[in-house]
Amino acid sequence: MNQPDIRWKQRFQNYKNALSNLKKAMEIENPDIVQKAGLIQFFEITYELAWNLMKDYLQEQGYIDVKSPRSAIKRAFESELISDGHKWLELLNDRNLTAHTYDEDTVEKITNLIKGKYYPLLEELEKTFKRLEDGQ
Repeated sequence: MNQPDIRWKQRFQNYKNALSNLKKAMEIENPDIVQKAGLIQFFEITYELAWNLMKDYLQEQGYIDVKSPRSAIKRAFESELISDGHKWLELLNDRNLTAHTYDEDTVEKITNLIKGKYYPLLEELEKTFKRLEDGQ
């Protein structure tokens, strides 16, 4: 008998934990540069778990062509797991900025993007997978 693939459910648990840590980092008032770097690190971890969560779920649904972040985002949009594929692709591109945490202007830009633009996408993904987990 085939066992159902629970990889996405396990990944979802890790995703929820990472998103919670990101939220806590965002709640720090007047963060210093080290705290902002931590926020960016939590964002990177949450993003990696997000696209892998999408990939795992989509592969369980039979989409074997999902192997990269870009393909996972595109297929997730087509499958209505995410509602704004364009913003997710922007997130993918802006994720590359996070390697530049040594530059305070870039840190400020990334922090603002995370708080204002990308956290809501990550939160929406959590709600979607919560419904899937609950069988809705």
